[in-house]
Amino acid sequence: MKTSGTARCARLGKLTHGGTDDVTRSGRERVIASYLHDVSMAAIAFLLALLLRLGDELLIWPRDVILSGLAIFTAVAATIFLWMRLHRIIWRYASIGDLSRIVQATVLTVVIFVTLQFFYNRLADFPRSFLVIEIFVLTTLLAAPRFLYRFLKDGELSALLERNAHTRVPVLLIGAGDGADLFIREMTRGREAPYRVVGIVDDRGSRVGRNIRGIPVLGRLNDIGVVVDELRARGIAPQRILITHAQIDGTVVRKIIESAEVLGLAVARIPRLIALDEADQANNSLIPRPIDVQDVLGRAQNVLDHKPVDTMITGRRVLVTGAGGTIGAELASQIAMHKPSELALLDISEYLLYQADLQIKDLHPDLVRHIMLGDVRDRTRIDEVIRDFAPEIVLHTAALKHVPLVESNPLEGILTNATGTRNLAEACQRAGVETMVLISTDKAVDPTNVMGASKRLAEMYCQALDIDGQQSSFTRFITVRFGNVLGSTGSVIPLFQRQIAAGGPVTVTHPEMTRYFMTVREAVSLVLQSAAMNDKDSGREPGGICVLDMGEPVRILDLAQQLIRLSGLVPGNDIQIVFTGPRPGEKLHEVLFHDQEVLRETTLKPIRIVTPRTAELRFLQQSFEKLESAARERNTAGSLSILQSLVPEFQVNQAPYWEADSIVSGTNN
Repeated sequence: MKTSGTARCARLGKLTHGGTDDVTRSGRERVIASYLHDVSMAAIAFLLALLLRLGDELLIWPRDVILSGLAIFTAVAATIFLWMRLHRIIWRYASIGDLSRIVQATVLTVVIFVTLQFFYNRLADFPRSFLVIEIFVLTTLLAAPRFLYRFLKDGELSALLERNAHTRVPVLLIGAGDGADLFIREMTRGREAPYRVVGIVDDRGSRVGRNIRGIPVLGRLNDIGVVVDELRARGIAPQRILITHAQIDGTVVRKIIESAEVLGLAVARIPRLIALDEADQANNSLIPRPIDVQDVLGRAQNVLDHKPVDTMITGRRVLVTGAGGTIGAELASQIAMHKPSELALLDISEYLLYQADLQIKDLHPDLVRHIMLGDVRDRTRIDEVIRDFAPEIVLHTAALKHVPLVESNPLEGILTNATGTRNLAEACQRAGVETMVLISTDKAVDPTNVMGASKRLAEMYCQALDIDGQQSSFTRFITVRFGNVLGSTGSVIPLFQRQIAAGGPVTVTHPEMTRYFMTVREAVSLVLQSAAMNDKDSGREPGGICVLDMGEPVRILDLAQQLIRLSGLVPGNDIQIVFTGPRPGEKLHEVLFHDQEVLRETTLKPIRIVTPRTAELRFLQQSFEKLESAARERNTAGSLSILQSLVPEFQVNQAPYWEADSIVSGTNN
């Protein structure tokens, strides 16, 4: 049932006047304290102004005259301050615009007091010059504490200054905090600023009914529609909604986007606070950025302690395989920040390796780098790399990861993912490398495709080496398993973005298909944390696999619809969504651990451990020899047969999960 315009306006009036249903207890307490402060300052200002005018004569001035004048002046001030809502000014964001309101309230208080005194006794009780002094004293006592508080918080006077502008694009801000204040300040600094803030919605609710730099906080998130309707009725309709918080839950972002879609408004984020603060140096820093798809995934990013990673990497020689890929390049970048003594980048692609090296060179020109072309399937080359560079830590990301391509080229997937991992692991073991980290995937759990099965083999081999090495090897083998990396090469998001840019349709395999997603930065950070964890403290037993906490799985259909909305379009109207059916080897839902693997918590919440589930090393070595021989002989059937015997849950030539003709989605998916 829709809310009537009258009801909406009444509700908004309650919001803007700080109704008890919309202001938290702490917010009410701050408002009351601010009001009591202002009334107290009025009483003090009255006595102080008299003292400044009369000096010692104040001691002989009729006490009843002083007390009656004090009572009347304080009562007038209390009424005017309440009417002009000075107590709604948030001290944290006091500005020159607020000073104007304070001066107006002070002058009005004195004028009304003078009027009352004139009708009472023709101003005979007090010197008239005292009233002029009163204006300056009261203004100072009201404004100084606010500006001092703001100065102590910001550490600069420039934050108190602002200019007015009325010919800019009207926007509604989400969030009544530092980001909103800083954005409003930048929008009022110069004539070139493109936006005019017409209102604020508080995502927390504690500041509803107050204002920042004269801009009212009009309601909570659930009141966006009410707020926009009222602003439209007043002729200052916002044309855009800007989110001001740097960290905001993905579910909240989705609600904002859905509300904005109904209202016909675009949604964006304001720039980082640092970028806003440097607006004078960069003209484009004032331009809000589009909502990133990672903003709508519904999971906050994990913030971790980097000291253990520093301890592990600083001053060490580190090798990254697959350094030209999405994960490998980010690994190399983050490792470089921890100051290794030397960093080696290995990849089979000349161009990608060049790009990865260029990125490291630009950011860390003094870091000693080794750029190595090579294929992990080439045992001789891998032995040479490990022998010549002598790494202390190896992070192995080189793999074939695209499910349909590996299904079409199964022998290449087996040779790269299984044999290549074995080549590197054994070379590390022979050379006495301290730690080798294998990057695995959720597709290795109950695999339905060659890519997942070959990665499961890689896991099993490293697990077996780690277990066997407790007595006979110096090398520690760590396996880290996680799901999809957001926006990586070959992932679904770049595909959707290209399809949207081309006008559609957007192709989704199945309406119920889900996947785990994680940003590449967070995934790599957790990989390094996993490698840096002490096995004893973390509870990881030999061969245990580190599994990253990726939150709840995301429905691919929802992801496609969000990307369409973020492009300012309507799913099923502007851009059609077509269901094509799962591709060969694809599952509807991925899982992060097997039913026979016991999941355990570690001292780091985002990282969990599953107990080892593998075969004996000697058996795996013999089986890998047979598998490699069959693959190099181009014996596809034989290779897949051996692969299935080693990974029993993998079934060759499975029927697709879902078969149907392409279906065009409607708007209610």
